[in-house]
Amino acid sequence: MTEKNKRNKWRSKFIIVALGQAVSMLGSHGVQFAMIWWLAERTASPMMLGMSGLVAYLPMSLFSPLAGIAADRFNRKFISIFSDMAMGIAALIYAVLLSMFELPVWTVLVMLGARGIGSTFQQPAIQSIIPQLVPSDQLVKTNGWMQLMNAGSFLLGPVIGAALYAAFPMPVVLISDVLGAAAASAALAFVRIPRLERKQTEKQNMLDEFKDGLQVFRQDKKLFYLVIAEALCMFFYAPLSSFYPLMTSGYFDLSAMYGSLVELSFAVGMLASSLIFSAMSGLERKIRVSYAGLFGMGIISAICGIVPPVFAGWIMFAVLCAGLGASGNVHTIPLNAYIQETVNKEKMGRAFSVLTLISSITMPAGLLLSSPIAEKLGVDAWFFISGIAISILAAVVLGIYKYKYRRSVEKVEYTNSKTV
Repeated sequence: MTEKNKRNKWRSKFIIVALGQAVSMLGSHGVQFAMIWWLAERTASPMMLGMSGLVAYLPMSLFSPLAGIAADRFNRKFISIFSDMAMGIAALIYAVLLSMFELPVWTVLVMLGARGIGSTFQQPAIQSIIPQLVPSDQLVKTNGWMQLMNAGSFLLGPVIGAALYAAFPMPVVLISDVLGAAAASAALAFVRIPRLERKQTEKQNMLDEFKDGLQVFRQDKKLFYLVIAEALCMFFYAPLSSFYPLMTSGYFDLSAMYGSLVELSFAVGMLASSLIFSAMSGLERKIRVSYAGLFGMGIISAICGIVPPVFAGWIMFAVLCAGLGASGNVHTIPLNAYIQETVNKEKMGRAFSVLTLISSITMPAGLLLSSPIAEKLGVDAWFFISGIAISILAAVVLGIYKYKYRRSVEKVEYTNSKTV
């Protein structure tokens, strides 16, 4: 097989997998938007929306170590397909029950929890599959493509969700999630994933294997400090996703369609930044670029919290959300590419499960703090508080890393001079 054919072969496989995942996310985003808006209209409570985020992320806190170990021990393709289909079946069951009975609002939390479990196992598996398909020098580009397709789904999902929510009862809306899961599973089943050659080592228990995943970050100080910064910043940033509907419906007093336009704007920012990354053949200083994304998230969040509650303020908020979408990609794409380039493929699942664990812990913890504050002071206040906190925390962690790095260099230079 010629070199050109090899390049085309990995590219076609990757595109099939990525398109399947994009279709699945299209259904998921549409259903999620409809369900959250359904909650917002029926409860008008930041506490209830905070609870929905808490329930969705709690399974990740409980199961992400197990999910990472499973992705490294077992067939990643099977895990991804099984997880996707399980989420689709859960949506189908809930749709049938909802069409037959008048279910209470809290049952949405059960549905979100079930989806959270499926997503916990699916994410590290699919992220670990990508380096098995893609040459290492193409990982930034392909992560950009992946985010580009995801952004397209994120772009259209809320619009489709709002349209379906306006036109059909919730059981019909849920079917789009079922179809998306089936499409993603079929695409992944069609593609032959190269076999991962695992070294024959002494069998470890699950706790030791998870510690191996943590060790990946401890051995790379640049990555370690960036992940610490992400964990601290996500404590403040992650809850914001649960409060977007209330910024539109409560703070600006606008309808669901305006809420979908805010989500649309966020997705446009993701799309634009993904296009830039997907056009790159490589990226130097990935860690530094990832920090820049964190600073962007903080500054823009703070500005979102001080826009006036008038229609012109909503327009400004929608534009700022595009900046938030772009900043998130600027942080995430270089970070993922750096991990995929530097981490041993046998430990890739555990490494990504650690990132999932961080987000899953910081989201519920952040919601526990942010929900009562948003209930008392308003969701706009939390946007401002979180933005200031993110900016300060990213600066402090980066400053500590630079100080320690400088000290270690000086120590090495001093040791070398003494030796000479």
